[in-house]
Amino acid sequence: MNDFITGFKYVFSGFRLIIQPGIRLYVVIPFLINALLFASAIAYGSNILSDFIDSWSTGWWEWIRWLLWPLFVIIALAVLFFCFTIVANLIAAPFNGFLAEAVESKLTNTALTDTGGLKAIPDEIIRAIKSESRKFLYFVIRAIPLLLLFIIPVVQVAAPFIWVLFGSWMLALEYMDYPMGNHGIVFPEQRKIMIMKKKQTFGFGLGVMLITFIPVVNFIAMPVAVAGASKMWVDKLKPAQITSS
Repeated sequence: MNDFITGFKYVFSGFRLIIQPGIRLYVVIPFLINALLFASAIAYGSNILSDFIDSWSTGWWEWIRWLLWPLFVIIALAVLFFCFTIVANLIAAPFNGFLAEAVESKLTNTALTDTGGLKAIPDEIIRAIKSESRKFLYFVIRAIPLLLLFIIPVVQVAAPFIWVLFGSWMLALEYMDYPMGNHGIVFPEQRKIMIMKKKQTFGFGLGVMLITFIPVVNFIAMPVAVAGASKMWVDKLKPAQITSS
């Protein structure tokens, strides 16, 4: 339980890190991207849900609408949330990589690597597309059967809890990718490292999920999560740290 709480706390350490000198500059672009996409997600999701309600306003099945509506909202929000999270991270990935590097440099008192400035962005975009594609495929393969649990009698009671665990794992994978990716650690290797610290990983992912659902705070959830993931990488997940623990 202590490891789970430790991982959870790393998310909130990100709030302190993103206001540190030398790091603030790397927060602006991810913040703007996240704010724009979350606002778009809310507007788009509201319209879709409103149209869906209207389509259920007539007909013999109107009386069961109040039963199915909460289930639909949970599934729709979950899918919308993760899809927009993936899109937001894909667009912001190059900048998040620089942010993760700046945080690690601050924590380890080392100079920032010469990344080549703007010239490095195309390479970062290519790397990000490959990485996000792997994560998206990993997500879809597991999300579809997990969503089906919501319509299976008896099992559906546990479905929301299973989904929260899966969501926590996915969010941890999403944001730990930035500090690990900066060290050339690819997605399969990332999963192996995080499984070795699975309690801290789930704690961190749950913390990210929490701040992502808090209004206004969710606009800075992305840079906060990247900063927190970078600190957790430095403190707990580097190969030397894992070996010594």
